[in-house]
Amino acid sequence: MGYWFLVIAIVSEVIGTLALKASNEFTHWFYSSASIVSYVVAFYFLSLVLKTVPIGIAYAIWAGMGIVLVASISAIVYKEIPDTAAIIGMVLIISGVVIMNVFSKSAAH
Repeated sequence: MGYWFLVIAIVSEVIGTLALKASNEFTHWFYSSASIVSYVVAFYFLSLVLKTVPIGIAYAIWAGMGIVLVASISAIVYKEIPDTAAIIGMVLIISGVVIMNVFSKSAAH
């Protein structure tokens, strides 16, 4: 169940971050509210994840996937196209998360 909660935490965090940009420094109440609610949901579900998944693994997946998803969606929604260095960085982030999950003994907790 922990990894399903992690998916919810990641999706909520991504929604919160995208809404934060749309809130225009908290001047649009709908996006501001969506951002706050999304972050509360994200942290709540992340707290549930930590009951069954080691914190280092959970945070690596949460942060890594959040970075990649926000950058990818921002490229479409906000036309913030990542350059080559950013793409290489995201590939390295994904690679690092995969390595942690496949080879780390702490992932088997």
